[in-house]
Amino acid sequence: MTHPRTSQTFAPPVMEARRWLDGVTHPADRPLLNVSQAAPVDPPPPAMCDAMADIIRNDPAVHLYGPVLGMPALRAAVAQQWTVSYGGTVTADQVAITSGCNQAFAAAIASLCAEGDEVILPVPYYFNHRMWLDMSGVHTVPLGVGPDMVPRAEDAAALITPRTRAIALVSPNNPCGVEYPAGTLHAFADLARTHGVALIVDETYRDFDSRSGAPHDLFTDPHWDDTLIQLYSFSKAYRLTGHRVGAVIASTARLAEIEKFLDTVTICPNQLGQRAALWGMQNLGDWLADQRQEILARRAAITDNFPTLAAQGWKLLGCGAYFAYLQHPFGISSADLAPILVQQAGVLLLPGTMFMPDDVAGGASQLRIAFANVDASDIAVLFDRLAKLHL
Repeated sequence: MTHPRTSQTFAPPVMEARRWLDGVTHPADRPLLNVSQAAPVDPPPPAMCDAMADIIRNDPAVHLYGPVLGMPALRAAVAQQWTVSYGGTVTADQVAITSGCNQAFAAAIASLCAEGDEVILPVPYYFNHRMWLDMSGVHTVPLGVGPDMVPRAEDAAALITPRTRAIALVSPNNPCGVEYPAGTLHAFADLARTHGVALIVDETYRDFDSRSGAPHDLFTDPHWDDTLIQLYSFSKAYRLTGHRVGAVIASTARLAEIEKFLDTVTICPNQLGQRAALWGMQNLGDWLADQRQEILARRAAITDNFPTLAAQGWKLLGCGAYFAYLQHPFGISSADLAPILVQQAGVLLLPGTMFMPDDVAGGASQLRIAFANVDASDIAVLFDRLAKLHL
């Protein structure tokens, strides 16, 4: 008996977590703190909304099909900005625009893998990456991380087999928040090139990296595109989550294969979203810098307030971008603890079990906080609620 592809993976974790809210009321003096999803809930800034409205009214092409690999102007803008910010050379024909970063990952995997192939993912992993591999018939090979939540290339080397097609990293990391050192990424690039596999680096949260300057030097290698596939999302930078605009930066040969996937799935990326992303790149540099500072302030609030939890036996395993990754002190699985937190603390977050294979230890003691939509005062309240929890 055969089984459909979708039956090979688990239910969407964020949707599952939302069902924990059913039938639960939250008193006025203890409103729900939703730290479950890494997506801004505010709309784009007013100037961008005005620009988008003008585009809808006055640009007839926004309502039509466009190029499969995206608007030439947006591809060129990404190439130019990447060339400047990373200190290497990226050309417009090495950039494709996708319907969100999830689709960028799906397209990359479709261009790399056949059924039965393998992709190495550090664990904890971003669950949608695991879900797509499952539905593609591709085996996820878990790569353990150290106490700093950073994977090591030498550990990955022992996992490479003749079926390995890629190593996929996320930095700044989802779910752990850690920023992978430049040396770590360089070591993985060397490893991937040596073994003839791709290195996928998902930099969805690059705009909120705490470091100044380029986070790595991979693009300075004149032959970067024989190994590197970089993924990006405009959703977090410009609050365009509902418009689904992402990017994949890779070799022209890789993009020719990716084009087949994109043409079959969406035909073209969202036309309004692409124009909004381009407008944002051209006009919102200072605004985005302010948004980065706000996220960094929230990151500081996590570390400043964490002694409240540390006194109760909690540990902060990682923090950065939109995320704090915690180890709880309770003698139950995080899968059971997370629904209890909704009821007893008015907190919705995701358990570490959603970011780990069932046969890999660790997730049961871990929790992810996504702080994109809670400010410093909310973070203090959040930690106070968690500290007062007694099971």
